Order: sequence, then C-alpha cells, then structure tokens
Amino acid sequence: MNGVLIIDKPSGLTSHDVVNRVRRILQQRSVGHLGTLDPLATGVLPLVIGNLTRLAQFYSTSEKSYEGVIRFGFATDTYDAEGEPATPAQAVTLNWDQVMSLAATFRGLIEQMPPPFSAKKIHGVPAYKLARKKKEVVLQPVQVEIKEFEIFAVEGDRACFRARVTSGTYMRSVAHEMGQKLGCGAHLESLRRTAVAEFTIEDAHTLEELQAAAHPNAAKPEAAISVVEANKENGIGPRLLETFFIHPRLLLPQFPSVTADEANTARIRAGRSVNLPEFSGARQVKIFSSQTDLIAIAARVAGTLFHPRIVLADSDGS
Repeated sequence: MNGVLIIDKPSGLTSHDVVNRVRRILQQRSVGHLGTLDPLATGVLPLVIGNLTRLAQFYSTSEKSYEGVIRFGFATDTYDAEGEPATPAQAVTLNWDQVMSLAATFRGLIEQMPPPFSAKKIHGVPAYKLARKKKEVVLQPVQVEIKEFEIFAVEGDRACFRARVTSGTYMRSVAHEMGQKLGCGAHLESLRRTAVAEFTIEDAHTLEELQAAAHPNAAKPEAAISVVEANKENGIGPRLLETFFIHPRLLLPQFPSVTADEANTARIRAGRSVNLPEFSGARQVKIFSSQTDLIAIAARVAGTLFHPRIVLADSDGS
C-alpha cells in the first residue's frame, strides 16, 4: 500500500501516536509523517505510506498555516495551555488596536527563541527532556518567517489569529513573546493546523473515519482483522480507502508531471537516466507509468537528460 493520507489529528495525541494507530489500522509498517504537531494541537497531519515515505525529503521546508487562540494574563513553562503557570495571573482586557499593532511586529523575517519544551537538540539531547528534569535549557534564536499573521477576533483576555509561516516556526513562542511585550504574560490556548504545503484541512480524515473504511465489519477500533480480509469479505474497504488518499498527480504541484512509455519506465525503475525533451526547462519532474502510478522524482542532469532522484517503485513494478 503506497500513498499520502491526511489525518485530522485530535488533541491529546502526539504525531507518533497517530502514526502508530494508522500502522495498526492499515496493517502497514511503513508509515511516516510530514511535520510534527504538538499534542495539544489539532488539524492537518500528512502521512506518507509505503514507498511514498521517500517523498518526505521534499516536504522538510514546507509552509504551514494555523488558526488558534492566544490567552493573555499569565505565561506557562511550555508556552501553551498544557504547561504550569510561569507568571502570576492578572486580569486582562485586551485592546483591539493594541493587539493588532503588536501582531504586525511579528510579520516578516524575525529571530525567534524556540520554547524550552521543544524537540530542539542541546548537545544531542532534546530540549524538552532537559526541561522536564528542571535542568537549564539554553537555546539559540532561529530566523523564521511569518508570512501572514492576522488577529481576527479579540474578546476579554483572548485573541484569535490566523497565520502562515515557514517551517520551524513555533506559534507557542509567538504567543509567549506577545505576552512579554504587553507585560502581562500569555500562552497558546489552542492551535489548529489548517494546511501543510499543498495539503489542507479539507483533505483530512479522522482516525475513526479511516478505521471504518479499512475495517467496515470490525466491531472494535483495534480489531485484528486485516485490511485484505475486510476487502475480501465485502469489497467495501478498497473503494472507500481509495477516496482517502491524495491523488498522486496532486502531489508536489511545483513539479511538472510526465507519463513515461514502457521503455523509459523500465529504465527509471532500474535507476537509469532518461531523455525528456519536452521538459528541458524543468529542474525536477514527477514521472508516472500510468495516470496514478508515480514511479520517480527525477532531476535534470543536462539538457533533456533526467536522472531519478528517488525511485518510488521497485524494479519489479511493485
């Protein structure tokens, strides 16, 4: 089973928890994700399955979009609602103009300090492991870009926002720093990711929906019945599951698509270069052997000669 699946991650699960659940549901060991979401956060979590796990390298710097709520009045040690209060609580009534002006200072290229409870490494150790042990966490600021940051509602001590950011941006840090600048403390109360690269929340499915499609006859969420067995019993599983995966032609839309003939397909599957005259101006292309069978991402070597950067099909075509 090869494909890209978008899960609407529920709050309370880590991204790895979701990966493990999908492995069990699909009876598929090779499953990975394209960008971690904090346990508190919900929304778009793209998963790559089977041979398409090799696509992960092309999404390491993908833009991400969010909606969320910042609560002012006290900071927390994790910079979000899961943490312990780190400053005394105080009553706050936000001023719309003040919050809007403050938000504008975070747009564009900024130096951002990652949260102490983060996966950033300190001498090879994730910062959150040190923070949990109450050890000193010394992190360095990182340059990130906040391309859009809009406050669309302010009520009492809460501000609702939308944001579009580059990879590596922590909205928790934005909330924390806004609280520091207002002198009242703040933290990220809730966060929902609405897009990663070309994938949006409209593409997403819940774990429960995936479970129902893969195991239509299963009474329990973790039933041991395999996808193959479910499919053989009623034929419903495969038809439903097909609708859950992103169509391969929609992946990596910045790369043009080409359908290879039989001879070139064989060469590509063997990891050999091919001539693609009609794509001499492209740096990289997606190569298909049919309408839906994505077999490689190839990079231009020179002129019209392209060499597979990654091969997504085995030499036997599987």
